[in-house]
Amino acid sequence: MDEAELRTLLDGVRSGTVEPDEAVTRLRRLPFADLGFARVDHHRSLRQGLPEAVYGPGKSAEQCVALVGELLREPGGPVILTRADDAQLASVVAAHPGAVVYGERRPLVAWRQAEPVPGRVLVVAAGTADGPVADECAGALTALGHPPERLTDVGVAGIHRLLADADRLLGADAVVVVAGMEGALASVVGGLTGAPIVAVPTSTGYGAGLEGVTALLSMLASCAAGLTVVGIDNGFGAACAIARMLGTASRVHG
Repeated sequence: MDEAELRTLLDGVRSGTVEPDEAVTRLRRLPFADLGFARVDHHRSLRQGLPEAVYGPGKSAEQCVALVGELLREPGGPVILTRADDAQLASVVAAHPGAVVYGERRPLVAWRQAEPVPGRVLVVAAGTADGPVADECAGALTALGHPPERLTDVGVAGIHRLLADADRLLGADAVVVVAGMEGALASVVGGLTGAPIVAVPTSTGYGAGLEGVTALLSMLASCAAGLTVVGIDNGFGAACAIARMLGTASRVHG
């Protein structure tokens, strides 16, 4: 339940279209629902403006089906499952119609996507190998109401590829930069646009890349002031950061 849905419920009680007992029943479930193996936070959207997401790794397919189903029981904003494996994906799609799947290697699945809001968001990926993280970010952004434009394979080893699209960077209201190796692309983009930038280091790279640690430290030490940096491979977190930055998190609802 988000703020808009709560206001609708209270207005319904006031107007007489919703019985007080029905409202009490729904509000009783508002803080969380205890499924035994997990406590589903129905209060998340009301507090943060962003819904609780289901993180696939470590859960069984049956648990994912139950968690998604519990979130869908309450009307309101988007329901998101991240990094689903093949069994989880098959089960949730079969159990809950209306799913939209983003990405192939570690899919993000969404239901009840938010209506698009004004603003141009650009997801920039350094290389093709960074694609799965960029896909996760783009899918989450779309579900949250910020369908992004994509700019792919523009790493600094061929910087002319990025400069050819400089106008797209300058026209964006927010930019996500997804890069592995040494992570230099975030600094370059940060020097080209004044838009808010969220940098996502990826685990792409060779030995000294240290599975994303080198890119993470490079982005944190960037000379382009004001970059926001999320954890390694955290495309979903980058999307949530963009929603907060653009001031639309509290308006994410169906």
